[in-house]
Amino acid sequence: MRILIVGGTGLISSAIVRFLAERGDEVTVYNRARREGELPGSVRRLVGDRTRFEEFERQMAAAGRFDCVIDMVCYSPEEAASAIRAFRGRTSQYVFCSTVDVYTKPARRYPVREGDERRPSGEFPYAANKAVCETLLLEAHGRGDLPVTVIRPAQTYGEGGSLIHTLGWGTYFLDRIRRGMPVVVHGDGNSLWCACHRDDVARAFVGAAGNASALGKAYNATGEEWMTWNAYVEGIAEAMGAPRPKLVHIPTDLLGRLAPKRAEWCVKNFQFDNVFDNSAARSELGFRYTIPWVEGARRTVRWLDERGRIEPAESQPFYDKLLAAWERAGDRLAQELGDLDG
Repeated sequence: MRILIVGGTGLISSAIVRFLAERGDEVTVYNRARREGELPGSVRRLVGDRTRFEEFERQMAAAGRFDCVIDMVCYSPEEAASAIRAFRGRTSQYVFCSTVDVYTKPARRYPVREGDERRPSGEFPYAANKAVCETLLLEAHGRGDLPVTVIRPAQTYGEGGSLIHTLGWGTYFLDRIRRGMPVVVHGDGNSLWCACHRDDVARAFVGAAGNASALGKAYNATGEEWMTWNAYVEGIAEAMGAPRPKLVHIPTDLLGRLAPKRAEWCVKNFQFDNVFDNSAARSELGFRYTIPWVEGARRTVRWLDERGRIEPAESQPFYDKLLAAWERAGDRLAQELGDLDG
């Protein structure tokens, strides 16, 4: 097949490119060429900026017809509308990389299935915009303008990326774990989370490409080890050969007040249970969860270590300042209130 990937050098898309090339597809990537990536020699590259809509649409018209377009970098309704114009009549399938964050949080039932309510908070722009993109694209599919398939990953990690934590993506968190320093986990650490290695997620996209049964449908493609956040962090420590971490639990709403930018995803996402049903992707796309969390974390940390990308804990002094303030607050409460059971 002749396949275009809008993106192509990101965490998931680089794996998609590799698998498609191995399958023998004719692959072209379109991006700004700001990230080199490790593209197979057979892959063709088009350079441009998809947010410059008129230019992007002219480039796509000149590129000719593709059997499948996989769009990994569509984040806004304007970009989705441009994609509809760019690929109308020029592809047999448009695969949109969405996110499980389009679902209402907290969900009404678990595990969350593809047909469940999709009403992300307007205070979570990433999720809200992805939901609007889905609506526009699936409406275009319904009109016969664009044959659409939607893939919804959850947290995706792996070589080329990092491991998220309560306060963001900074790799200093890994240094803290390695050195046995205390780490913050939101709430009581018992909300459920799932993570999926980029290779497993990528295979869902590969299984969708050229798959006529996937047209007009959406698929979850997520991790299948449903872990508490406590277990998630302990798994990182195990992967690093580090001591069992000292977890310091701080209420999520308080973290949101004290560090609104660092705790943004924690407040809007991590505090809720994230448990999803992959049955449709397993049966129709050949999706499989093959890389266990601890093994995948080990591979990711090794990749970061080899490139010297783990920041020292001291690079983020706010972290120990937060821990010290939380400990003092607890001491003051204990002194003020005493033994409430007495």
